[in-house]
Amino acid sequence: MRTENQKINLPILESKRISLFIKREDRIHPFISGNKYRKLKYNTQKAISEKVDTLLTFGGAYSNHIAATACAAQENGLQSVGIIRGEELAFKWRDNPTLATAAGMGMKLKFVPRSIYKNKHTAEFSAYLKSEYNNFYLLPEGGTNDLAVKGCEEILTGGDKDFDIICSSVGTGGTIAGIINATEPEQKVFGFPALKGGFLKEDIRKFVNKDNWELQTDYHFGGYAKVSVELIDFINDFKRSTQVPLDPVYTAKMLFGILDMVNKDSFEPGTKILAIHTGGLQGITGMNSKLKKKNLPLINL
Repeated sequence: MRTENQKINLPILESKRISLFIKREDRIHPFISGNKYRKLKYNTQKAISEKVDTLLTFGGAYSNHIAATACAAQENGLQSVGIIRGEELAFKWRDNPTLATAAGMGMKLKFVPRSIYKNKHTAEFSAYLKSEYNNFYLLPEGGTNDLAVKGCEEILTGGDKDFDIICSSVGTGGTIAGIINATEPEQKVFGFPALKGGFLKEDIRKFVNKDNWELQTDYHFGGYAKVSVELIDFINDFKRSTQVPLDPVYTAKMLFGILDMVNKDSFEPGTKILAIHTGGLQGITGMNSKLKKKNLPLINL
């Protein structure tokens, strides 16, 4: 499935003579948007071929991956289980738009304490899952594995070969790995992590054999799922100027970073940049509920 590249017209881009396009992966599916659609494509096919009846995965309270997995399972006649970080959510998940939506699509939610959740990769926890849920296909948190990377390799198409730089937000590293694998030798890939720390480089290297990429680590805004008034204002201004909605966890931080780099003359005049919109818009409602409690500005829907 192909998605269109939308040209972004902003004064800063014109004055610096930079061409910026956004690949609208957020429009790839009515609900399973962006990289989650790509990551789940071949994993779902494999689950069906293995004749399992359940997709089982992990995530936090506002996880795009949890919501997307629930929808993918429902559309393919499968059951789904979400192992959710935080036992306190068991008493208030109906007030959480992401979890309520996932449950509405048939996902069974299992809430576990954070102390147990962090050990979800241990043999003991795996044994528990096998005893509790029989015939399931296991998807890692965030959805990144070999088949997910294969799906993300399909984000770029033949028409994208003319771009000098490809930009992607980075969570677990699977999306950018697929993009790197699909690039031409002369293209450069910039990743904008939503997390603090340099550990992502090693995670990405597990799936790629090219060195035409680097991470821009100054635009995480404090870490995963953290935002500021500056970022919220940027999201709302960007939507007013371009009609492109941005999610606050990933794509907004990437676009903020790209335009900041443009302003700092990090790119040569005439550079053509393609930024990948990885979706995640379902999380805005949940983020707004958190912002409202803190008396902070809201993201315009």
